[in-house]
Amino acid sequence: MLRDIVMKNIPAEMIAVSPKATVPVLVLADSTVIDESLDIMLWALQQSDPSDLLVKESTDALPTMLNLIHRNDNEFVESLEKYKVAARYHDIAEVFYRNQCEMFITDLEERLATDEFLMGDKPCLADYALLPFVRQFSRVDRKWYLHSPYTNIQRWLNTHYQNPLFSKAMKKYPRWLDNHESVLIGVDETKKPL
Repeated sequence: MLRDIVMKNIPAEMIAVSPKATVPVLVLADSTVIDESLDIMLWALQQSDPSDLLVKESTDALPTMLNLIHRNDNEFVESLEKYKVAARYHDIAEVFYRNQCEMFITDLEERLATDEFLMGDKPCLADYALLPFVRQFSRVDRKWYLHSPYTNIQRWLNTHYQNPLFSKAMKKYPRWLDNHESVLIGVDETKKPL
């Protein structure tokens, strides 16, 4: 079940299972709590990976993907947050923080120069883990981004935007606090029992 919450009004039920009070949080059937995005993705892919997002045929793939994700989480995201704030308040540091972001973006751009996706010709865990953050970067100063030299990043993002999985992932759900109803994931709305 999925519970979409408002972070400004975190439900006590969430804090009870994950005191750090950040999203996402996954509570397993045995009451195990997983509250790190990457750990949730890895757990889910260990249960089922029909698209081979872990690129199992390559022994180097997972360490390479985890390194990219680690760099994103520990270098890029901090600069991205500062860039977004500077842009919002028209701070003179906006260009400085954008330049910091560009160090990572340039690495991705170069990686995408030879492949459609970050690890080859099909999406992998790293593509989906980095997508939300690269998307945020592309939206901070849209005019600048559209004229930037990052044509491979632009192509990569557009490829994801055209994928039906993107629309499915971006679907808005009712806020759990509003009605205390959980949403069943993977249930076809047209075939739900009455």
